[in-house]
Amino acid sequence: MTSTYFPRRLKTVVLAAAFAGIAGTSAFAQDTAPREAVITVSGEGRASVAPDMAILSFSVVKDAKTAKEALDANNKAMADVLNALKAAGIADRDLQTSGFAVNPQYQYPDNSDGGNRQPVLTGYQVANSLTIKVRDLAKLGEIIDQSVTLGVNQGGSIQFSNDKPEATVTEARKSAVTDAVAKAKVLSEAAGVSIGRIVEISENSSRPEPIPMMRTMAKEYAGDAVPIATGENSYNVTVNVTFAIKQ
Repeated sequence: MTSTYFPRRLKTVVLAAAFAGIAGTSAFAQDTAPREAVITVSGEGRASVAPDMAILSFSVVKDAKTAKEALDANNKAMADVLNALKAAGIADRDLQTSGFAVNPQYQYPDNSDGGNRQPVLTGYQVANSLTIKVRDLAKLGEIIDQSVTLGVNQGGSIQFSNDKPEATVTEARKSAVTDAVAKAKVLSEAAGVSIGRIVEISENSSRPEPIPMMRTMAKEYAGDAVPIATGENSYNVTVNVTFAIKQ
C-alpha cells in the first residue's frame, strides 16, 4: 500500500509543477512582449465670436436700526429693480435670486488701553443678490444704470457669454486636432519614423471668465447709460493625441 501511494503522489506533484512552469512562462512572455511605439502630443485650438448675452450679478444692501426696517427697505428697493427689469424686457426665466443675508452690525470699541469693552450692536444689514441674463446687449448699459438708480448699490460680476456656442467650440476642436497632427508629423520626421493610427485622444476646453465689476455702485455714478464694450469671447480647446509609430 505504501509502495503505490508515494509514486502517485510524486507524479501529481511533478505534473502540477510542470503546469505551473508553463503558466509562468506564458505570463513572462506576456510581460516581456514589446510595447507599441507611440508619439503623444498636445494640440491647441482657439475660436472667437461676439457675445450675444450678458450675465449680471449685483445686490441691494440696506442698513437700519432693526432687522425689520432693513428688510422692508431692501424689499422695496429690490421690488422696484425687478419691476424695472421686467419692463425692460427681461423674462422671468432670466431673473434669479442668488443670495440673501441678514447680518447684525456692531461698533467695536478701541481696547488698546487694555480695557475689555464689548462690541455694541448698532443695527442690521440686509443683502439681496440677483443674477440677470440680458439677451439684448443693446439694453445692457441702460439696465445697469436704471438698476443702480433704483437701489442696486453693490456689484458682483459681469460675464459676456453665448447662448449657443457649440459651433464656435467645434471650430476650436478642429483647430486643436489639426495642430496636434502637425506637431506629431514634425516630431516623427525629426525622429526618422512615420505616424500611424490614433491610439488615444482626450480634450480639455475652457470658457470665457467673468469680468469683475465695481464692488460698490453709488447712485451718483448713474447719470447716463453705462458705456459697455462687449469685445469677443474666445473658446479654447486643448487635445492630447497619441499616435502609433509605423514599424
